[in-house]
Amino acid sequence: MPLPFLTADRAFEAADDVALPFDDHERWRRPYRPGPWRVGAAALWLLLASYVLFAAVIIALTGTLAAAASVFGVALVVIAGALRMLRIGVWVSSQGLRHVRFLTTRTVPWQQVAAVRTVQQPVRWLGLPRTVQGQALLLVRQGRGADDMPVLMTTHSADFLARLAAFDRATDAVEAWAAENARG
Repeated sequence: MPLPFLTADRAFEAADDVALPFDDHERWRRPYRPGPWRVGAAALWLLLASYVLFAAVIIALTGTLAAAASVFGVALVVIAGALRMLRIGVWVSSQGLRHVRFLTTRTVPWQQVAAVRTVQQPVRWLGLPRTVQGQALLLVRQGRGADDMPVLMTTHSADFLARLAAFDRATDAVEAWAAENARG
């Protein structure tokens, strides 16, 4: 009896990486899945938080409650940072387009969106200062200049590094949302 789910040589199924269909257009949805770099970094932060929580329990049993509370507070900050890291990205709904960053969130109603387009330009590698040649999805707003186009996502971000096909599907999905909602 063959067990194909246990073999390493099975064919890659394209359906594994396809975004889920949108049931409710009123809810905020990310039209792509978070990438392995982002999920891995968040998992490491949560692993660190588990060690800090364990340290808080040990301090609570052996030391003062004030010290344990401060260490517990540090663990909560690390957990909140890991969860926020997972929320970073582009979210869409019938109300507009939402660009979530680590500390800020900017929502643009579809009436203010002139276009969403993919361009070839130097992009930041994993958000670091180093730039490499790649593709970026830009938001063009009504009444704004060409120099004021925020970058929504890039081929070298934590979601799409070494996943060009996933970047293409995600940009197509965001562009489709923009085309569907900006005119209506």
